[in-house]
Amino acid sequence: MDAAHFVYGAFLGMLWCVQRLFVKTPSGRQRLNVLAALNATTREIFTVQNLTYITSATVCELLRLLAGAYPGQPVTIVLDNARYQRCALVQAVASNLGIELLFLPPYSPNLNLIERLWKFVKKQCLYGKYYPESAAFQQAIMDCIAQASTRHKAALESLLTLRFQTFQAVPIVGDQPHVVAFPAPKRKRSTTQKVSSKAA
Repeated sequence: MDAAHFVYGAFLGMLWCVQRLFVKTPSGRQRLNVLAALNATTREIFTVQNLTYITSATVCELLRLLAGAYPGQPVTIVLDNARYQRCALVQAVASNLGIELLFLPPYSPNLNLIERLWKFVKKQCLYGKYYPESAAFQQAIMDCIAQASTRHKAALESLLTLRFQTFQAVPIVGDQPHVVAFPAPKRKRSTTQKVSSKAA
């Protein structure tokens, strides 16, 4: 489970061309917030969306939706440490619904399968695209998510796999000071000799 905040604006894509292209962009900072849960095995997607903010109440709404979709079945939700997901209200509702919340380690979006779905949706709906109205922008995103198991099934087949990139024994800057020792420079022996003489 994770939330995505799609901004109604220009997102640049990359392509090779022989002439310069211009992409229109709307004004303002409107956005569509989508909180979604992706079934890791069936690829089924459950969403709750709004145009304001994702709050703990939004998370509880999605938890109730999931509990209704899988009555009597054990449900474990993998999610990050966003404040609105870790609060006491969400944990109490999850406990009452019999849902286990599995929080990921900090700064590890690579372990959350739904992050790949958000990357795909942004590529399909935002990069290099212009929507004259916010309603068309919102509809394009929701249609893309709804068609994940039909129209986009082949493209997502290799993306939504249960293979995750992990890092073992990675040195972290600042954990252990690295001391670099340079050898002391050798002193050169003088090639000139001092000659003392006494004047008579």
